[in-house]
Amino acid sequence: MRKVIVAVVGRPNVGKSTLFNVIAGKQISIVKDTPGVTRDRIYADCEWLNHPFTLVDTGGIEPDSRDVLLSQMRSQAELAIETADVILFVVDVRSGVTDADYAVAELLRKSHKPIVLCVNKVDSFQKLGNEIYEFYQLGLGDPFGVSSVNQLGLGDLLDELLKHFPKGLEEEAEDDRIRVALIGKPNVGKSSMINKLLGENRVIVSEIAGTTRDAIDTEIVHDGERYIFIDTAGLRRKGRVTDEIERYSVIRTVSAVDRADICVVLIDAIEGITEQDVHIAGIAHESGKGVIIAVNKWDAVEKDDRTMRDFTKKLREKLSYMDYAEYLFLSAKTGQRLTKLFPLIDMVHQNQMLRVKTGLLNEILMKAAAMKQPPSDKGKRLRLFYITQVSVRPPSFVIFVNDRELMHFSYTRYLENRIREAFGFRGTPLRFIIRERGEKE
Repeated sequence: MRKVIVAVVGRPNVGKSTLFNVIAGKQISIVKDTPGVTRDRIYADCEWLNHPFTLVDTGGIEPDSRDVLLSQMRSQAELAIETADVILFVVDVRSGVTDADYAVAELLRKSHKPIVLCVNKVDSFQKLGNEIYEFYQLGLGDPFGVSSVNQLGLGDLLDELLKHFPKGLEEEAEDDRIRVALIGKPNVGKSSMINKLLGENRVIVSEIAGTTRDAIDTEIVHDGERYIFIDTAGLRRKGRVTDEIERYSVIRTVSAVDRADICVVLIDAIEGITEQDVHIAGIAHESGKGVIIAVNKWDAVEKDDRTMRDFTKKLREKLSYMDYAEYLFLSAKTGQRLTKLFPLIDMVHQNQMLRVKTGLLNEILMKAAAMKQPPSDKGKRLRLFYITQVSVRPPSFVIFVNDRELMHFSYTRYLENRIREAFGFRGTPLRFIIRERGEKE
């Protein structure tokens, strides 16, 4: 099931970025900081009343002069329309309705996409409350007054957003086909891989980096099993995401990862692993997806008996935060080892769905604690009471302890390694929730 995409649109100085940061803040949203993973802040995974969504900041517009203001607003609004499920249009109560607001409102109205009108900087409803009604002139329905700085009116705004979330997204979850997202930098061979698997040129393949702008779903049948492959727009290095189309390619990739069960991260064997590859893999890791690292163009590399081992060692060093990932060296061009991808996908999917009985888990927990004493601080030692698995995809566990502050990251990692030794879980991340005894599961 993919997340709803909400795009924040507005001219400069209306407080758009402040609103984005407040909604993406710890008070309302779920934002995870994973060690070793850098995230672009143009999107944030958020949640309101148990409804997850991806919030997109359409970026600040800094026109050189007023002559280009409307054209840049038009370009940004069109991209927001194309990408989003719901549009959050932000205006400024202090400046009133401007010509630029009218121009964007006209575009948004023609899109037939749901629009929520947010009137920002209403720092005092007593003083500025009546000024909100001016924005009915935009013809976009009821305006919702908020103050991003003072965090006023946000609940009503988010409640209104929920009303416009599209229905039916949950239907994808009922599809029993394994969904595989191909992610990676431009020109790494994602479309070529799809075409080779299909045996036909279904996807446009070009030497020009970034040919694929949208995520494209393709069904592939292998040995009677059906799979959905999602070919995504390639991600450029952060400093090169200069135009708005490339900027939105990042968002489409995030959306594709959300819809996928397993992510195949393609890496160019000739270029080797880069920081951008690490970032791309991190998006899949943060989302809790199964991960296969596929080194493409392996046919073009001069090899000896140590080449694959040395390459794998470099990959594991760079991707140390996801040592559970599976590796495959292949060539989309020649088809070398390509058929080995499907058994790997099946194996990772089985591990994602694996459930372990509580009795076995607690046996592992007690043995692990006996082998390595839990940490202590100022004379107080961590006590492990109980562990149980609460969900799959990814497998998630709750550990009940006497004091969660004593559960250091390194000891959680130690327990994870013991569980992996016992049950495998190859190719999938594991999630651990630490709770003190007496808290609800």
